[in-house]
Amino acid sequence: MRILLVEDDRSLSRAVSTILQKNNYSVDCVENGQMALDYLEKDIYDAVIMDIMMPVMDGIELCKRIKSDINLSHIPVILLTARTDTASKIAGLENGADVYIEKPVSVSYLYAQMVSLLENRNKLRCLFSEKPFTPINTLTET
Repeated sequence: MRILLVEDDRSLSRAVSTILQKNNYSVDCVENGQMALDYLEKDIYDAVIMDIMMPVMDGIELCKRIKSDINLSHIPVILLTARTDTASKIAGLENGADVYIEKPVSVSYLYAQMVSLLENRNKLRCLFSEKPFTPINTLTET
């Protein structure tokens, strides 16, 4: 599985990529949102882990662009940030983040979140590939 890590803090980037690589993930690291978009246009990734506060393009804008692009919107996004206020959390989730993790981050917690997210996405993918059409009598009106 391929992960794109978008983090301008090199020590955190090294720590996260080391853990992921030890668990057989391929990791590409970039330092800002614009670089991340360039990578996403060229390669296929299974998840994006990103900081919110970065130079050039912040994580909220990057998340918004990923989730509004039909070719990228399926990719799970995990936001990492030192912003702990409720408004920042809501902004992250409103712009499509799947997970919002506050810094200082436990790398093992981040890893567990990512694995859970990817496993759940895989289960959905399998379900829809096995049963692409839902019987009409199982749908309810809301």
